[in-house]
Amino acid sequence: MKYYLIAGEASGDLHGSNLMKELKAQDTNAEFRFIGGEQIQAIGGTLVTHYKAMAYMGIVPVILHLGTILKNMAMCKQDIADWKPDVVILIDYPGFNLKIAEYVHKQKICPVFYYISPKIWAWKEYRIKNIRRDVDELFSILPFEVKWFADRQFPIHYVGNPCVDAIEKDKQNGVIGQNGQNEKPTIAILAGSRRQEIKDNLKKMLTAASRFKDYKLVIAGAPNIELDYYKRYIPQGINAEVKFGQTYTILREATAALVTSGTATLETAILRVPQVVCYYITPPKLFSLARKLVLHVPFISLVNLVAGREIVTELVADGMTVENVERHLAEILPGGKRREQMLGDYEEMNQILGGPGASERAAKEMINALKKYKDGI
Repeated sequence: MKYYLIAGEASGDLHGSNLMKELKAQDTNAEFRFIGGEQIQAIGGTLVTHYKAMAYMGIVPVILHLGTILKNMAMCKQDIADWKPDVVILIDYPGFNLKIAEYVHKQKICPVFYYISPKIWAWKEYRIKNIRRDVDELFSILPFEVKWFADRQFPIHYVGNPCVDAIEKDKQNGVIGQNGQNEKPTIAILAGSRRQEIKDNLKKMLTAASRFKDYKLVIAGAPNIELDYYKRYIPQGINAEVKFGQTYTILREATAALVTSGTATLETAILRVPQVVCYYITPPKLFSLARKLVLHVPFISLVNLVAGREIVTELVADGMTVENVERHLAEILPGGKRREQMLGDYEEMNQILGGPGASERAAKEMINALKKYKDGI
């Protein structure tokens, strides 16, 4: 069968490549055409365009590059129409992908599958109308999404979380290191993957962590951010090393971590590293307004959302001060009053999340669903 995949950012490239590998294993006649990056390209097939040519986030970057975005969208639509795939598989990246889903559905080209659901349960809930209308099957990687979508009359597939697979793969390949390789124990700093997140959070995180003199500070660098940008927000007199492409190794070697909300909170919990979630927003009052008007979830970290209760402390907006970060970090370092409890809670969360095999299960369910569509069931 012919599979057309669209991954608009680095995480989608990673999870899309693992999905493709399993589709290829289960469908020996599989052909691939895709928008993605190096990891998807390594599996084989035809790269239409690299995701970096279209990965614009935030209001200002989108407005400044609107012409390029519209051109890429038109190109993608035409390419799908010309190639006539058996299925289009969309991976997260909702701003672009939901427009593609609408086009494919209207033109009746093929079924549309969505892998890694847009987080409409957190904001932009109105997008459920578009998903109901334009998406044929949705494959979720977060267990709580099953009930959320079912309550809105759109049953979905939960296939497990590919972060578990990615971490397990690195363990097997010997990529992830072991504790004790550094002269000092480590506090890991994961300040987000976007420039604004780094600008708002890194300086406060480092200032708080630097007060624990027995620890080395290591920043996990995001792949799309240059070293000089990080250096702008490392306070004078604080020694912090920035490492790129080694996030899992950094976490594996860390005693504790300060993490900006996102998938990184889940990865940190899967690796059983106690953490404090830090998310400062400029201006802080914006978060209070967003919580009232836009956000529809009780937590901002995936760890707490998966568990359905507070496992990790979330310091958000005006709650994210250097003093608060220092106090809560002390509680999860060895001897701290919350460390053992958090590690025990992680085991519960990981049980809910499920074990490895998400990509394999997703591929199997996709192929079975496609057979039903071809048979007219």
